[in-house]
Amino acid sequence: MASSHSSSPVPQGSSSDVFFKIEVDPSKHIRPVPSLPDVCPKEPTVTDQHRWTVYHSKVNLPAALNDPRLAKRESDFFTKTWGLNFVDTEVIPSFYLPQISKEHFTVYQQEISQREKIHERCKNICPPKDTFERTLLHTHDKSRTDLEQVPKIFMKPDFALDDSLTFNSVLPWSHFNTAGGKGNRDAASSKLLQEKLSHYLDIVEVNIAHQISLRSEAFFHAMTSQHELQDYLKKTSQAVKMLRDKIAQIDKVMCEGSLHILRLALTRNNCVKVYNKLKLMATVHQTQPTVQVLLSTSEFVGALDLIATTQEVLQQELQGIHSFRHLGSQLCELEKLIDKMMIAEFSTYSHSDLNRPLEDDCQVLEEERLVSLVFGLLKQRKLNFLEIYGEKMIITAKNIIKQCVINKVSQTEEIDTDVVVKLADQMRMLNFPQWFDLLKDIFSKFTIFLQRVKATLNIIHSVVLSVLDKNQRTRELEEISQQKNAAKDNSLDTEVAYLIHEGMFISDAFGEGELTPIAVDTTSQRNASPNSEPCSSDSVSEPECTTDSSSSKEHTSSSAIPGGVDIMVSEDMKLTDSELGKLANNIQELLYSASDICHDRAVKFLMSRAKDGFLEKLNSMEFITLSRLMETFILDTEQICGRKSMSLLGALQSQANKFVNRFHEERKTKLSLLLDNERWKQADVPAEFQDLVDSISDGKIALPEKKSGTTEERKPAEVLIVEGQQYAVVGTVLLLIRIILEYCQCVDNIPSVTTDMLTRLSDLLKYFNSRSCQLVLGAGALQVVGLKTITTKNLALSSRCLQLIVHYIPVIRAHFEARLPPKQYSMLRHFDHITKDYHDHIAEISAKLVAIMDSLFDKLLSKYEVKAPVPSACFRNICKQMTKMHEAIFDLLPEEQTQMLFLRINASYKLHLKKQLSHLNVINDGGPQNGLVTADVAFYTGNLQALKGLKDLDLNMAEIWEQKR
Repeated sequence: MASSHSSSPVPQGSSSDVFFKIEVDPSKHIRPVPSLPDVCPKEPTVTDQHRWTVYHSKVNLPAALNDPRLAKRESDFFTKTWGLNFVDTEVIPSFYLPQISKEHFTVYQQEISQREKIHERCKNICPPKDTFERTLLHTHDKSRTDLEQVPKIFMKPDFALDDSLTFNSVLPWSHFNTAGGKGNRDAASSKLLQEKLSHYLDIVEVNIAHQISLRSEAFFHAMTSQHELQDYLKKTSQAVKMLRDKIAQIDKVMCEGSLHILRLALTRNNCVKVYNKLKLMATVHQTQPTVQVLLSTSEFVGALDLIATTQEVLQQELQGIHSFRHLGSQLCELEKLIDKMMIAEFSTYSHSDLNRPLEDDCQVLEEERLVSLVFGLLKQRKLNFLEIYGEKMIITAKNIIKQCVINKVSQTEEIDTDVVVKLADQMRMLNFPQWFDLLKDIFSKFTIFLQRVKATLNIIHSVVLSVLDKNQRTRELEEISQQKNAAKDNSLDTEVAYLIHEGMFISDAFGEGELTPIAVDTTSQRNASPNSEPCSSDSVSEPECTTDSSSSKEHTSSSAIPGGVDIMVSEDMKLTDSELGKLANNIQELLYSASDICHDRAVKFLMSRAKDGFLEKLNSMEFITLSRLMETFILDTEQICGRKSMSLLGALQSQANKFVNRFHEERKTKLSLLLDNERWKQADVPAEFQDLVDSISDGKIALPEKKSGTTEERKPAEVLIVEGQQYAVVGTVLLLIRIILEYCQCVDNIPSVTTDMLTRLSDLLKYFNSRSCQLVLGAGALQVVGLKTITTKNLALSSRCLQLIVHYIPVIRAHFEARLPPKQYSMLRHFDHITKDYHDHIAEISAKLVAIMDSLFDKLLSKYEVKAPVPSACFRNICKQMTKMHEAIFDLLPEEQTQMLFLRINASYKLHLKKQLSHLNVINDGGPQNGLVTADVAFYTGNLQALKGLKDLDLNMAEIWEQKR
């Protein structure tokens, strides 16, 4: 239907900028050129028997690319076929199309502006007449009135006669019903309906003709423009044809040859790539046989490197090759098999290395094999191989002891292996020398065993440190490389132009032959032959035909381990620095564990022999020899492993404590028996005891060695000479001195028992002091030994023995102080208490001697009478007793002590004499009684001073007289 609104046939703009309202920034449309996607499918597909045509497509490519719902389309629509690199990117505008701006239309605007001004002037000069407008308005109103007669159903936009409702409205069926007598009327109604519809058609045609008449000028103008446009198109077609002919000639002369050369270069390059790809496929095809060959020679690292290289090539270079679709899984299973083989191989190596004869001088067995195994295990992150080695160490330590016992028992004729079946029972039948030789052999074998373990672990530790050092250097090189690349990227030009022809970059034709050294090296390593087979002579590219079994990433560095084997550290180790550091610590801990294992097995060996009290029954020399052997072994293992193991040391300390207890009980019992049988008489001093004392005087407390042949010729001495002083002693004290020296020497031989020995020695000295006091001062010897009485000589001899012990207490204290740790110096106070007790005992003996004479003076002087004869019988008896006292003690006590003792006795004498004179009422008046007393006193004084050593004794007898009244 025609529209009732009029429209201008020619569009007119309000200004000259009507066509330039929107400016497009060309920079916003510049998009980087994407790299060519990999159009090869990831997996080769089998073609169908019917060839695919465009009719099989559901959506054509332009419709898909111009899809307005691009944001809702799945991202993998094109990536399924065109590769993962396909992204929707913008296209860079052509450099040959100029940038159109407003200046390009200035000429056109200048030309059309004049015509527009003329057109506007004509419209103003010839305005439309009013009569024409009124006629036109009247005609328009009339046509509208006529159109209103046409039913509205014909004016609907969805008018369609195929609709039953519409058809029934336009053509009612009642007008076509001819049944009955209504035939004539229905025929008249049908004719009327036909005329009505014809009338409607005429009204519409009249209005259409009217509208056409109103726009006749526009139609004629359009027809004229159409002819002109056809003329312009004809000229344009001729110009385009001429231009195409010229371009075809130019293309044929200048471009076709060059493009053909470029296509040939691209074709040749593609052929080279295909050839290299086929050659690489042939190399990869030989991977499994080559791995089998490497595994047959235990080249686990080479096999793993080859598998890693092949897997990398399959993922990068040969991705999507249908014939290799199962090779990746096969290589993974082969890699798992190699892991199991390496674990089994390492277990076998550990067993062979630890169980080979210990007499072999070789420290490390097959060092290169060990290095290869460790590298393979580290490469596969199998870090539990140290646990396997630790288990083998435990088994080997058990076997060492078992084999040593078997060898020793088989060499001993006294043991009948048929009767005694158990090996432990056979071992217990060995005497101390045999058992000591067995223990020495075990310790020597353990020392060699630890040295071998240390050498092997040093090799493993060096490999781990080499890998750790390589990781650190690689990280430093990567940091330096990143810094250089960042600086280089900043200096490069970011705008790169590409010429594209038939879907390929033309620059690729020139760039393929100018690979960078890194790319050439990478390509050559990617195409390397794993089994080192020489390349064929018809190779297209010689640099690409290199032979190397390592991966392109395996740039290795060489370092040397302590054994002298050069090791190659690859860069594909997947271990972190923390894991490598932890592994290195575990290796050191395994060395400590080896020492602990040897010590634990030695402790069990000792405990099995100590079940029947064998170790506790050893004498001092035997135990000291055993202790020195164990201490030497402990020091040797500490020097080898770098840490002291405490199990054997604890066992030694436990046995030492038992030995100290038995040692002390034996000597205390011996001393008790000696004291119980001691008659407290002066004993002769054998020469060996004098030598013993002389050795102490040199500042060293040690038992001197017995001199063969000279001891029997030397006669015993009456007294013991100590630093110029004579000591008359009993036999028990001589043996006590020897026992004390045995305690001191035991401390030197077994330093760990110093504190226990100090306690036991102080107990021994206290026991001697208390027991001697009971026997002498307490008169216990009367019942124990059967002495009739305790004489002054017994008392003096006991005092001198105590003085000898007191003389050596500072020496003993200094000996123990030099061997005690500073924090245990407080234990030395025991010697101070002992010294005080001994001094008190000596003072009690002196007081006892004075008391004996005091009772004698009291008994004799109480009967004294001042009368003739002179000297009186009382004073003669007193002088006789004093002489006996002097004879009893003078040869036993030093002169100074004798003088001090007689001064105390004289003081007691004066006290009793003064008391008796006071009782008799005798005073110093010069009378006859005074003279008699003076004569008796003079006799006493002269007799006393006549004794040996008392000549210069100041008796001061004037104090016996009372003052005159």
